[in-house]
Amino acid sequence: MKKIAKSKIFGVLLFSALFIVGCSTAEKKPRESRNRQKNTDQPIAIQGAMDVEVAALLDEMKDYKVEKHGNYTFYVGKIGDIPVVVSKTEIGMVHAAASTTLLIEKYHPKTIINQGTAGGHDPHLHVFDTVIGTEVINIGNLRTEYLGEDQGMKPDTWIFMPTRMMENGEEKQYESFQSDPELVKIALSVADKYKYGKVVEGKVGSADFWNREIDRIHWFHEKAGTSVEEMEAASVAQVAKGYNIPYLAVRTVSNSEVSGDNIEDLETAGQYGAEFAVEIVKAIG
Repeated sequence: MKKIAKSKIFGVLLFSALFIVGCSTAEKKPRESRNRQKNTDQPIAIQGAMDVEVAALLDEMKDYKVEKHGNYTFYVGKIGDIPVVVSKTEIGMVHAAASTTLLIEKYHPKTIINQGTAGGHDPHLHVFDTVIGTEVINIGNLRTEYLGEDQGMKPDTWIFMPTRMMENGEEKQYESFQSDPELVKIALSVADKYKYGKVVEGKVGSADFWNREIDRIHWFHEKAGTSVEEMEAASVAQVAKGYNIPYLAVRTVSNSEVSGDNIEDLETAGQYGAEFAVEIVKAIG
């Protein structure tokens, strides 16, 4: 009787174990299917810091869903048949980093296009010209050499520091961040669709300040090689790099102290830049 009872108990336990394994295997298939579906539907993300930098994108989308995460706004919809999420990052480096992190965690974009307006550093660039940022640099990341009390300040001797970040448990240093070469190529392929100025490759400088001192603008252009300056792109690029998401910077000149233009037009530059971003999205497909 004891042997028979033990056999029955063993049989029940074996059946239960096989049943649990079978259920676990059955559950995995729909989960894998959902993951494949998510990858297929990954949107292209387009960012702008201000209303004037996203308005043309929303006009192109027509129908979209507005979603809030914290104080950051996201617009989910399509441009043509292409899934997109438009992110209004707000102005500044911290806002850009925070909103980009939320963008990635909530929407899993396959590509991030950071676009908007900028001030000119290159004297050959005029208002409404557009820069495809092949690289971006944090021009606010500086150190100074030691000077004692009453020795004054020497900002022209300040030294650009690399950005440090961890990758796979190791510290990496970046002098600048590169836009994805394929995305640069795609953006340049539709340059002829931009009718408001020239489209050039260049270097975007980012920091939480607005420079209007001409000598200092020249200094950035000469020392860092910057074409334009703005307040978000480097932070976005750093976060995108951390998540291994292809990134592209696009900036339309709204004002310049060094080109001879007597124009400062954020609204129009924002409109033109966003319209060009639409063309890039369509070319990415």
